[in-house]
Amino acid sequence: MLNSVDLAVFSGRLSAICREMGFVLQRSALSPNIKDRLDFSCAYFDEAGRMCAQAAHIPVHLGSMAYAMQGIVEKFEWHEGDMVVLNDPFMGGTHLPDVTLLAPFFLDGKRIGFVANRAHHANIGADSAGSMPLSSALEEEGVLISLVKLMAQGQWVPEVVSRLKQIEPDTKGTLPGDFLAQISANQTGLRRLQEWLREHRDGAYYFLDGMDALNRYGATLARHALTEIPVGTATYSDVMDSDGFGSVDIPIRVKVENSQSGLKFDFTGTAEQVEGNINCPASVTAAAVYYAVLSLLPEHIPHCAGVFEQIEMVVPERCLLNAAPGKAVAAGNVETSMRVVDVVLGALAQLGADVPADSQGTMNNVAMGGEHDGQRWDYYETMGGGMGGGSQAEGLDGVQCHMTNTLNTPVESLEMHYPLRFIEYSLRSGSGGSGHHEGGDGLVRELEFLAPAQVTLLCERRDHAPRGREGGGDGRSGRNLLNGKVLPAKYSAWVEPEDKLRLESPGGGGWGAP
Repeated sequence: MLNSVDLAVFSGRLSAICREMGFVLQRSALSPNIKDRLDFSCAYFDEAGRMCAQAAHIPVHLGSMAYAMQGIVEKFEWHEGDMVVLNDPFMGGTHLPDVTLLAPFFLDGKRIGFVANRAHHANIGADSAGSMPLSSALEEEGVLISLVKLMAQGQWVPEVVSRLKQIEPDTKGTLPGDFLAQISANQTGLRRLQEWLREHRDGAYYFLDGMDALNRYGATLARHALTEIPVGTATYSDVMDSDGFGSVDIPIRVKVENSQSGLKFDFTGTAEQVEGNINCPASVTAAAVYYAVLSLLPEHIPHCAGVFEQIEMVVPERCLLNAAPGKAVAAGNVETSMRVVDVVLGALAQLGADVPADSQGTMNNVAMGGEHDGQRWDYYETMGGGMGGGSQAEGLDGVQCHMTNTLNTPVESLEMHYPLRFIEYSLRSGSGGSGHHEGGDGLVRELEFLAPAQVTLLCERRDHAPRGREGGGDGRSGRNLLNGKVLPAKYSAWVEPEDKLRLESPGGGGWGAP
């Protein structure tokens, strides 16, 4: 049995290994999307697929893995040297560009867990540049990888390697570089775990005992923290602007019940699945709920299965938040997940939780690419905006909020890699909502194209502004413009050299009366 000091060391060591996996992935990757924006996540799971530790990476990645990994683990007979690859949103993924690699960890012949990482690939084989199309079916969004072994007992599986190489036909090595970086990250995690546990006489027993203690500790902290939210029931709703195919003001509703057994979230009353790609697989909805709850818990709480067991969800089948396999989902991961956070936090605020005003409520997705100097290029970016003001402080300006935790791609990197020239990158002054604590300002990012390109925008909060709270004012909604002409929130077109694209991201809502 680990004492409190030993448990703190155990938890810190496990989290540090996840962080090192992330450093290896970042330093080994070739694409700006991974090496500059840090659009990836790393985690460790126990032998049954329950989350034990994670690095502070992308909430939508980590929560969806925590929700779905147990089902994945049950589908294989595992051996040392195995490595599984998947991106299927309906088998624990999020959307096709997010590719997960999972490897079992064995110690003295006994399987005692899994290392995993998930990274966003700007090219996953879609016809649309950036592999984030304005789509109406999953097959339009790229190559579907439905849970298959990439390596079996340390050996490549040739047919899987061949399929992945087809995504980038010009690949000169075994696989595209970002896939190799993901493999290296997992191998680093496995090696560090072996080194650590060899320090103990019975490393497997020590490790399993530590994970059990960590889960019990997390559950205890979560139960105690949730007692600070009044017992009761509350409802809240908001809408998505559009799906890009004619549906507008699409409602998301939740009823939250806080009781001695934990928090229950019932999304009955949410809109049915739509034609456009703002649908969510259940794993993404779970990730948004987990994130919203974790944001109210103590900062030092471990992100482990014991914490997630305090959360129950009811999500009707074939609704916007639990779409049927085959439905388009590319923007559900990045846009609808943000609205789920808004409605969950809104309902918790109605229960009496100390919750800030709405943040920007969108990731302002921009995907683009084409042919330049004889080579194909693909670029994908999310853009920061205003954070909502809270009871303790003003909202932050120009930051990634809630379900994304990426950096921006530096202008210097973008201009070096792609035929783009940036004209303006600044704060959108005055876009935050008024209040006792004002909402943060959004951003302005304007660029000029130096070559023909296909552009796709998948954005929200263009028609409905982020809400203030406790008497605070709403933030300003965002705008997209091409050569000065206002564009819809969901848009795709070809542009020509000297065309100028301008994105103005939403500001956060204000908190409290001014």
